Amino acid sequence: MELFLNLERRSVAQMYSLPSEVRFCRRCTVSNQRPRIVFDENGICAACHYAVYKREKVDWDRRDAELRELCDRHRKSDGRYDVIVPCSGGKDGSFVAHQLKYRYGMNPLCVTWAPLMPTEIGRHNLDAFLQAGFNHVLGTPNPLVTRKLTQLSFAHLGDPFQPFIYGQTNFPLQMAVKHDVQLVMYGENGEVEYGGDMKNAFKPTRDIADHDKHYFSGLPPEFWAEHGVSLADLYPFMAPPFAKVMENKTEIHFFGYYKFWDPQENFYYCVDHTGFSPNTERSEGTYSKYASLDDRVDGFHYYLALIKFGIGRTTSDTAHEIRDNKITREEGLALVRRYDGEFPQRYFREFLDFCQINEEEFHSVIDSWRAEHIWQRDGAQWKLRHPAWES
Repeated sequence: MELFLNLERRSVAQMYSLPSEVRFCRRCTVSNQRPRIVFDENGICAACHYAVYKREKVDWDRRDAELRELCDRHRKSDGRYDVIVPCSGGKDGSFVAHQLKYRYGMNPLCVTWAPLMPTEIGRHNLDAFLQAGFNHVLGTPNPLVTRKLTQLSFAHLGDPFQPFIYGQTNFPLQMAVKHDVQLVMYGENGEVEYGGDMKNAFKPTRDIADHDKHYFSGLPPEFWAEHGVSLADLYPFMAPPFAKVMENKTEIHFFGYYKFWDPQENFYYCVDHTGFSPNTERSEGTYSKYASLDDRVDGFHYYLALIKFGIGRTTSDTAHEIRDNKITREEGLALVRRYDGEFPQRYFREFLDFCQINEEEFHSVIDSWRAEHIWQRDGAQWKLRHPAWES
């Protein structure tokens, strides 16, 4: 397919406003190549500072009281849903939904945007979660459109996961407007937990006007139309009109503001309360078995992050576990060195078939997204110019 061959190298540094000098946080494993992350004068990233703040400065009893007040304000007495919880059956959404229903007495409607290429373990965990006692809606868009969007996103955005992110982000708002629910409760604020825009670090909400700021690609409908994707095709992936969201008085909140957010502890909680099962083997590109299990495209999403930013799945996992005092930085760097560059081979053939491309086309796209200040040739192989373990 000509679309995927002889692609020019993208200027990744310019597209994402990346600094030319690669530096690593002195406390965790993340680098300054993560978009929007900020380092202080001592070389410490904002996410590490936030981890110390929430561990040492936050009054969690007061935050719990704030959450109870929020629930009381939105709780309905006529049996209707009073909160929307985006949830795929994974550890984080399941934790939020279970807490809201069984600890805070809310009546949640759990909503799932269908995975691009679902896994057996993901479906098992969603079914187990529902058996724990939840009402649920699954949003499943046209598979032919999803395939086309995935193909285009892989080539033009350097991330085949973008169509899922569009739907996952917008479908909860659609359901909130449809069911007259004013509260949408997400899990963690990824910008502050993993490093990014700290604008909302000290408040529980995300402004509706900022909703798509970090999760959309700035591509207008005209781009998709040029590639044969109509507005009707895009409609299921889109947010409801802004006026309707405002008329509904929709509020987006993060549960991680009200409760200390610890992904590993969420995993243990869901094993006990929602029947969650980890995978039988670790996920490619990292060492864990319990995160991002429901989509076979996940591995390529993380692999493209490694290609564009030099930050793979292990880097993200170790950085958070260092901040949570689960492992040391030295242990994290050793794990990054061992797993971060691993190719997602397990579902490679299925991914090629899904995108209707061959191996040559796949690697043409991959190499077009290699940031020149991050990668260099070593004979026939590519290698990182600045590996984390040498920092």
